[in-house]
Amino acid sequence: MTPQKQIMTPMTSRERALSAFNRTGYDRIPVKHEGTPEVNRMLMDHFGLTHMEQLLRVVGDDFRYVEPVYIGPELRQFPDGSVEGYWGERYKYAEFQGGKYLESSYQPFAGIESPDDLDRSHFPSAGWFDYSTIRAQCENLCQQGVAICFGTAGDMDFINSIARARGTEQVLVDLITDDPVYLEIMEARFRFYYEMHRQVLEAAGGLVDFTHIGEDLGTQKAQVISHGIFERHFAPKFKQYFEMVHAYGARTMMHMCGCVIAFLPRLIELGLDVYDVVQPAVPEMDIAELQRRFGDRLAFCGSVCVQTTLAFGTPAEVAAEVRRRLELFPQGGLFLGPTHAIQVGSPLENVLALYRTAGSLCEMIDDKILAVGEDSAAASGMNMSKLF
Repeated sequence: MTPQKQIMTPMTSRERALSAFNRTGYDRIPVKHEGTPEVNRMLMDHFGLTHMEQLLRVVGDDFRYVEPVYIGPELRQFPDGSVEGYWGERYKYAEFQGGKYLESSYQPFAGIESPDDLDRSHFPSAGWFDYSTIRAQCENLCQQGVAICFGTAGDMDFINSIARARGTEQVLVDLITDDPVYLEIMEARFRFYYEMHRQVLEAAGGLVDFTHIGEDLGTQKAQVISHGIFERHFAPKFKQYFEMVHAYGARTMMHMCGCVIAFLPRLIELGLDVYDVVQPAVPEMDIAELQRRFGDRLAFCGSVCVQTTLAFGTPAEVAAEVRRRLELFPQGGLFLGPTHAIQVGSPLENVLALYRTAGSLCEMIDDKILAVGEDSAAASGMNMSKLF
């Protein structure tokens, strides 16, 4: 096995992430944390922390996010406890033992059969955001030495997120039949996120390192849509978006759940730089196989499974999975993390083993970490839970 390329001089998080992205070595593997609110609270209670930024520093997360300020129409809350999303959809918590998730509870585009019946007042605008603080956010994070990101797994996200406003079965039928209602919503969603990301990159003045979008193209075992559907409806949009991001000097990161290996060659051609989460549900999605086939052209983020090892393994098994990745990526190409938000019920010791073996865990909490307040936490990057 190839030994890890060691750089003894300590790096900043940004130096570490970019060096790993460029496959030029690192002092330790970069880390990107994601946990449900309940898991994050478990970790914070364990270390006696009060703010999310403190937790990110303790686990050694190397990435932080900037966000524009929402100034659009009020997102309403309803008597049943549901909250409104950007597209007029509503979300309500579904509770289960030990935790809860926001799930779609009202779909404004369900049952719409003609574009004439679309309520376009539910189409949001990039003008609903104030971008004037982006540069200052970036400069603050530059001083902290972290890699700067913008976006979420819910940005673009034409299948999963439109389904929250129209219905999953209907969206899958729409893609097969080229339904004009769906295609208009899809185009509106693309223009909204494309322009929002463009304005953030413009305001940042070259300081954003990675942009983040998502599209769930896979089930546990196979692709969701055909290559023909992908080429008709998805490829042109991704190409246009990736080219815009690269023109601003940033790198593209895309969250994709499930078995998506069928689409990786084409996404690389279109301009994808980082494949986020990397869910090893089937043998062809094993991180070693992905590294062998695509590691010279595509970086990876995640890969430690929240459905198996982190949830049901032992700390020793988690540590073995991390060590395997250190051997597979001795010079970079992987940002280590879970395959999704670490789920409720995952043992504390397993989560600690993940970051301890990576060499990122700060178990001796110093005054600098404890002094972090709410202002720092605002740009912590834990915005993956956004559904809009």
